[in-house]
Amino acid sequence: MASLAVVSAYDMEPPDEAARARIRGGPIYDLKRVRELAARTSPIVAWTVKCRRDIRALFSNEWEAVGTLLGSLEGGHYLHSEWCENGEGFVAACDAYAIEREETTQAGRDVRVAYFVKFAISRAGSLILLVSCHLSS
Repeated sequence: MASLAVVSAYDMEPPDEAARARIRGGPIYDLKRVRELAARTSPIVAWTVKCRRDIRALFSNEWEAVGTLLGSLEGGHYLHSEWCENGEGFVAACDAYAIEREETTQAGRDVRVAYFVKFAISRAGSLILLVSCHLSS
C-alpha cells in the first residue's frame, strides 16, 4: 500500500488503513485556534469534492457563512476525531462536531438547523481543511 501524506497539524502517524479510523483522546484542535482561523479572510479550504458540493448547496458558496458556523462551535458540540482521506493520496486527522442553530429563512421565518462539520488544521497551522459540512440527518 502506498503511504499517504499527512497534511494536518496532528503529529501522530495514521494507521495503515487510515480512512475513517477513530483517534482517541480528542478533540485534537483547540477551538480558540479554530475560531481565530475562521475569522480570517479565506482560511478555509473545502478539502473533498463532496464537501465543495455540500457548501455550494447550503451556503451558495458564501465562505463567510462557513466561517461563522465554525466560529460558533463549542466543546459540547464535539462528537469524535478520525482520520480522513481526500482520495488524492492525502490524509488529515479531523475533529467532527454537530451543532444546532437558529437561522432565519429568506421568508423571514426562524428555523432550527442541525449541521455536521468535520475539519482539520493544516500542518502549517494557517488554514482549516474542511472535510464535511452538511445538514445532520
